[in-house]
Amino acid sequence: MQSFRTEFENPVVENDIIELANKIELFHKGKIDEEKFRSLRLARGVYGQRQEGVQMIRIKLPYGKVMSNQLRRISEVSDEYSRGRLHITTRQDIQIHYVDLNRTPELWAELERDDVTLREACGNTVRNVTASETAGIDVDEPFDVSPYAEALFRFFLRNPICQEMGRKFKVSFSSSDEDTGLSYMHDLGFIAKIKNGERGFKVMIGGGLGSQPRHADILYDFLETDKIIPVMEGVLRVFDRHGERKSRAKARMKFLLKDMGLEAFKELVEAEQNAIEFKTVAIDADAYEASKPVKVVEIPEVTIKDQKVFETWKSTNLIPQKQEGYVAIGIKVLLGDFYTDKARLLADLVEKYAAGEIRLSLRQNILIPFVKRELVAFFYIELEKLGFVEAGYNKAVDITACPGTDTCNLGIASSTGIADELERVIKAEYPQYLKNEDLVIKISGCMNACGQHNMANIGFQGMSVRTPDKLVAPALQVLLGGGNLGDGNAAFADKVVKVPSKRGPEALRLILNDFEANSNEKPFVEYYKEKGEKYFYDFLNDLQDVSNLTQDDFIDWGEEEKYIKEIGIGECAGVVIDLIATLFLESEEKIDNAQESFDNKVYSSAIYHSYSSLVNSAKALLLAENKKTNTHAGIISQFDELFITSGRIDLGVSFSELIYQINKFAPTEDFASKYIENANEFLQKVRTFRKSETAVLNQKAV
Repeated sequence: MQSFRTEFENPVVENDIIELANKIELFHKGKIDEEKFRSLRLARGVYGQRQEGVQMIRIKLPYGKVMSNQLRRISEVSDEYSRGRLHITTRQDIQIHYVDLNRTPELWAELERDDVTLREACGNTVRNVTASETAGIDVDEPFDVSPYAEALFRFFLRNPICQEMGRKFKVSFSSSDEDTGLSYMHDLGFIAKIKNGERGFKVMIGGGLGSQPRHADILYDFLETDKIIPVMEGVLRVFDRHGERKSRAKARMKFLLKDMGLEAFKELVEAEQNAIEFKTVAIDADAYEASKPVKVVEIPEVTIKDQKVFETWKSTNLIPQKQEGYVAIGIKVLLGDFYTDKARLLADLVEKYAAGEIRLSLRQNILIPFVKRELVAFFYIELEKLGFVEAGYNKAVDITACPGTDTCNLGIASSTGIADELERVIKAEYPQYLKNEDLVIKISGCMNACGQHNMANIGFQGMSVRTPDKLVAPALQVLLGGGNLGDGNAAFADKVVKVPSKRGPEALRLILNDFEANSNEKPFVEYYKEKGEKYFYDFLNDLQDVSNLTQDDFIDWGEEEKYIKEIGIGECAGVVIDLIATLFLESEEKIDNAQESFDNKVYSSAIYHSYSSLVNSAKALLLAENKKTNTHAGIISQFDELFITSGRIDLGVSFSELIYQINKFAPTEDFASKYIENANEFLQKVRTFRKSETAVLNQKAV
């Protein structure tokens, strides 16, 4: 395994990469449990792919900001370790596919040369912090949210409180009341506000998509900027302790909030502040290094060959900026896929003539800020050479889609293939929608909604359908009526009909034809609400008939062979490992981490590592007794009931009293030292108990 010890000035990054390399080696030797290895690699951006033996790498790019040097570095990495293709996600990340697992530490090391990380891009962690792609240039924004998104990203990266939660946690920032950051569908969403001259945020909590979408609740109408990090820390600590851990389908924040209720949850968050080290965290927005436009002395002369096409492009792809004399240029990226040769040329272009920065958007596009108005024609010519001047940025023709069955393990039907076809239909048959900003179409390959289908005006979800003679064909669930209403308000789409995939274009035609004839120029959300779900079911119902399918209906979009419903299979370790022993070893590692944090005087981290060790050790014994370990709170109460109250283990106090010191005492040096000692003593005690119990069982077996 390659050594990375001399590669970095930052020892934390170095240790991360060395740890990944070591864990890969242990996994191959059968010395680490498959589930534990999966958790570790996911938290480092390494995701299993549908195709066997290769990985998808997710590159974490906070609020979609990518500097020219970073884009070139990502391109080099994609060429060296993958196939030269970059995929923009709906969370402003970049993914590359078909990467050899053994080369991922080396790949990560290359990215970190330009301050690009994989850390916590996947897994049960705080995922990429997203934001309005127009942050900093938005004509309607009360202030730039970028410094706050950056500060929050930095604070929680590698933070021990959010490394092993029951499920992922998503955060967004919106520049204005337009809520282009989509706060209502996030675990935590922040909308920029100013109150009495002070900066702050409206805070939304507990939103989500998936098979059971939930609209976020308002946690605070206004929260000062120096409170957003302490509040989020409190939210994460409560989610970590009380969130579901066994059933992934119920493990998101939205389910915890639904079960607990907003007020009870809020009380726990506020009570948790007693144990949080920093009650306020001031964010110095003035110190944030915003990109600045370069000085362009000479405007290159260009000739526009087709003035009409150019004017159309300008009408759909130019975005006003609050900075006088500048505009932003939107690049419509079909399905979010582009190649490294174009990426390099784009990086050079913006470095020389804009601000050396691009922004990735939630709709899988690219935004170039700080283009001088006098340079628009020049940029058009240069982007035309790259094939980057398709009109319709963020318009109806700009369809969002996840990778679906192309690479995703969970994909049921093709989302990219149908997206490509629907865009073709709109361009050819409904050219008037080229400039339509109201209509939003999104597609996902399964119910998990990575393509955000259930918040679209018109959404499609990949499914399968069984014919009367038991044949299986690819299908699409058609959803209608979703939309962003602004300031944290939204409507989720209704499931209306399920049609064979090859009838997706006809379903779209029927919907658009009726919209044209009967909307009376109302926005789609209002039109749908006025007509009602049954109205649309009635005129789409005939498309559901699967008794008359043709051979073509059994071949999915973009494919040549007959459809087979297949959900990808994950990796297999090939050996059986003692999970109890593995958990004890993990508890040891957590105590080591606690001691390291303590030595570095980071007492809050030392305490949380110790807490994690205590829970982990208790979980080991409960698993040995075949007990459920769904939540941390459940583990703690069960351990008391099964081992302490019964007298099987004597701690001198209840386990609850021991462990819940974490939310009663401030994170001082004395408490951190005592809590580490508690965790260590507890681990030794439960290990001794496990050893004696195992010895008795072995003796009985003999």
